[in-house]
Amino acid sequence: MSGDLQRMRYSIESVRAREEKLGAVMSAMTAVATLLALLSVVMFLGFLIFLGGDWLANAQSATSGVDQPVKSNFEVLLWGGAELAVSGGVFPAIVGTIVLTLVMTVIVSPLGIVVALYLTEYAGTGWHTRLLRIGIQNMAAIPSIIYGVFGLAFFVYVIGGRLDNLFFAGNLPNPTFGAPGLLWASLTLAILTLPTVIVATEEGLLRLPLALREGSRALGATRSETIFRVVLPAATPSIMTGIILAVARAAGEVAPLMLVGVVRYAPTLPVSVEAPFIHLEQKFMHLGFFVYDLTMHAPGSEGRVGIVAASGLLLVLVIATLNLAALLLRLRLRRTFLRTGFE
Repeated sequence: MSGDLQRMRYSIESVRAREEKLGAVMSAMTAVATLLALLSVVMFLGFLIFLGGDWLANAQSATSGVDQPVKSNFEVLLWGGAELAVSGGVFPAIVGTIVLTLVMTVIVSPLGIVVALYLTEYAGTGWHTRLLRIGIQNMAAIPSIIYGVFGLAFFVYVIGGRLDNLFFAGNLPNPTFGAPGLLWASLTLAILTLPTVIVATEEGLLRLPLALREGSRALGATRSETIFRVVLPAATPSIMTGIILAVARAAGEVAPLMLVGVVRYAPTLPVSVEAPFIHLEQKFMHLGFFVYDLTMHAPGSEGRVGIVAASGLLLVLVIATLNLAALLLRLRLRRTFLRTGFE
């Protein structure tokens, strides 16, 4: 009997030792992966800050004339100059990127929330629900350029062409909505980021305890009241997480935009102080495409790396600012709902 106990104790100790070794190996691998990830981020940002910041800190003539006033490179980058491959500078691209991202967010947020609510609260667990979830997961793996082709064919030529025939026939053959523009670019990016919002919202809804729904129903609330007044507000932090991820991806996309609205130079901004304030039919500039165009067509090789790095740094700052604003809103909502005992 004592021999059996000793063998059992030895077996337990062996299993425990193997688990401790495995845990140590996994911890070491996690630490190395984290260190490599942080090192990559530091190197990337350091490259942009060192080269882009050095170029921005210098001053040179904004035009080729010797009698022209000397401006800082930041002014040249922001408002344009002979050193840039495009006129107007980066300011219209910053405005276009922000407006595009905001319009895309307004479109994708309610659509993603409604689909996630249907999957979690109404669809059940049938084969059609599983098929729909598989389709959503596969959407996330489609190359972004395919979304651009779809947006050009369906949104621009089909929907935009029919809108022109119905409401803007007097302007034809010059298209109004039957040409690439801000609206079609926003819709294309909304479809591209839709799986991100759906998955994040669905995970947040599934994390909520069943007692929350049952308690609301027990107090006399209807199913719709429970969903829209109890469940959905409690899942708001998770919804904001999905929106943050969607903004992060959409703000840096370039390939689909080249087909559905972005241009090298737009003479006017897509926003104005007069109604309708946002001109959805206009083409626009985008920071990502600005960096691409600057990389390929900057005049001369001298200083090209600095200009491109400075433009890339501005793009990172704009994306970080949009993400930070969404993150602060998420944290505020999370603190609000933490008082109810739910995350």
